[in-house]
Amino acid sequence: MPKIWGKSKNPSVCWWPSQKLCAHRFTPGSGWQTPTAGDCQIGVGFFKPHFCNSCYIDGVTDFARYIATRLDPWFRQNHRDLAWRRTRDPYAIWVSEIMLQQTRVDTVKDYYPRFLKRFPDVGTLAAADQASVLEAWSGLGYYRRARLLHRGAKYVADECGGKVPDRVEALRKVPGIGPYTAGAVASIAFDRPAALVDGNVARVLSRLQGVQDPKHQDAKAAGHWQAAQAILEAAKSPRIVAQALMELGATVCTPANPTCLMCPVRPRCVARARGLTSEIPAPKKRAPSPRDDLWAVAIYSGKNLLVHKRPDKGLLAGMWCLPLIPREGNRGRGGKGVSLAAVRRQTGLRVRAAKELETMVKHVFTHRVWELHPCRVEVVGRPELAANYAWIDPGTLPAGGVPKVTKKLLAALDWGSRPAKSA
Repeated sequence: MPKIWGKSKNPSVCWWPSQKLCAHRFTPGSGWQTPTAGDCQIGVGFFKPHFCNSCYIDGVTDFARYIATRLDPWFRQNHRDLAWRRTRDPYAIWVSEIMLQQTRVDTVKDYYPRFLKRFPDVGTLAAADQASVLEAWSGLGYYRRARLLHRGAKYVADECGGKVPDRVEALRKVPGIGPYTAGAVASIAFDRPAALVDGNVARVLSRLQGVQDPKHQDAKAAGHWQAAQAILEAAKSPRIVAQALMELGATVCTPANPTCLMCPVRPRCVARARGLTSEIPAPKKRAPSPRDDLWAVAIYSGKNLLVHKRPDKGLLAGMWCLPLIPREGNRGRGGKGVSLAAVRRQTGLRVRAAKELETMVKHVFTHRVWELHPCRVEVVGRPELAANYAWIDPGTLPAGGVPKVTKKLLAALDWGSRPAKSA
């Protein structure tokens, strides 16, 4: 008996997408009885509830051809003019795709040209030191992306002769390139029919197919990757249709209030036909993010300020920040300000005169929230510093990566009152 992938009121018959019975029947113990020989099986994919292999293949082909044919001219006429769409350079497209992960398009618009000006090709990025890469990435967040992009560039320079691979299998060997990025580079840069599914594409495909099971709605769902692959194989220009799928999700088939009347493939949208666009995909229930209550210790030596290079692992790895100390159990006398002993334990410095600022700085990461309480202290003497600490002059920033949270803290200290420049 063939594997049943879904549920149906009558799983012993095959349904065409048109909801009309085909000539195939399934008999327990005997299998599919078809008018022609074939390896039929119950399954779900582009259409529901059940259909045999023969009808499935016909349905997939028809669906994919329709979507690809409608999206191509729509994208050519309606796409946003973005810098990374004006190039076929695989390195530039790779950089843009990494930047666009978890980051708004409007933010990437500013960083993308500056980054490429500083690192115009794979060789330049591979030869750079990590501090320079993190410095160029500062403010974009998710700094692990920058480290992996740097590692990936070194791999391409050393193992691929400095040329970005043009096939998914080879791209997947590059550090930091996952299934989505590999598909994006292969399809957009090299016009290959390589599937790519991000959150936008997953939402489009979930609604088009009326996928109501949350387990099959996200970007990791195998059905979405199969659908995307079929659509790109049916496209005259995979690079255009790949971008069209993403653009449709970003501008038309949005999470809330999709503009269905503007959608070029609305006649085939199951969610629209059944009034399910607000229910597909299902809203995700997120647990409250854990909160860290921390002292942000501003240690002064005259006019100079101490900054700390964070450990190589964990949040903001290798980035510059003020020394951070948990507030719990580390309060000064009378519960005011940071414990001077706690500062000495962490930094090795003797300090005095702790004064808590009234401003609290809140910084939200993807799955964690920092509540930072700036506190001023004065160092005693001018001791030698450990390698992961440095003094900076007024109005300057340390060389290397400076994340947004550090810039927020410096603003709370009025450190940015002068034009910022690298120390």
